[in-house]
Amino acid sequence: RSPRLPARELSAPARLYHKKVVDHYENPRNVGSLDKTSKNVGTGLVGAPACGDVMKLQIQVDEKGKIVDARFKTFGCGSAIASSSLATEWVKGKTVEEALTIKNTDIAKELCLPPVKLHCSKSLFLAEEKTQLSP
Repeated sequence: RSPRLPARELSAPARLYHKKVVDHYENPRNVGSLDKTSKNVGTGLVGAPACGDVMKLQIQVDEKGKIVDARFKTFGCGSAIASSSLATEWVKGKTVEEALTIKNTDIAKELCLPPVKLHCSKSLFLAEEKTQLSP
């Protein structure tokens, strides 16, 4: 019979993900939707066939071109959810052009994602690139 380990040592999130990922996964910021019919709201939707992640990113832009709000809905792994959550925090207060300079590798580095999870943050930025303001 093998010795029993304390439950906390068996916790998958604690073992597999950095504490920043766990924080954004357990306490995601800016989850939800904005009014997609609003002229100052842009919506991007992307799926990652490799792993099944689906991400919707929405931004609300003021008359000066600054992102005043950002929301996301993500169906996927903890890394995808954490990447979406962090990205919405980072884009607020930036212009669309400034937000587009944020790279998925910046998000991955901040969250300490391993190389095998880099695609989780990349999918999010494909959604950001596809975000269009309503006509």
